[in-house]
Amino acid sequence: MKTLGKKIRLLRHQKSWSQEDVAKRLDISIPAFSKIETGITDVNLSRLEQISALFEMSVVQLLTFNDTEEQEKYTSDLEVLTKRVQERESEVISLQKKVIELYEELRHVKA
Repeated sequence: MKTLGKKIRLLRHQKSWSQEDVAKRLDISIPAFSKIETGITDVNLSRLEQISALFEMSVVQLLTFNDTEEQEKYTSDLEVLTKRVQERESEVISLQKKVIELYEELRHVKA
């Protein structure tokens, strides 16, 4: 069941939820939910249905969810976003240089 716990943890992180957030939604204690994520506690069908509904998927989807594929997708997305940020940083630096040049020109005109 440790694999299921890892899947649940990944889904929780994707939603940016804390263990407390999920525990409240499931109406269980935080330690009880933590035990589900770590695989210490086996999940019964009722709890499995509750968890799958929370993440808006069927029990089958939850059980067959491939966390490796999802992790690769998010890694790829992260690479794209990192590249965009780097491009924007270059644009900002270029604009800062232009502002400095214009300021210097203005200083020379007034002098």
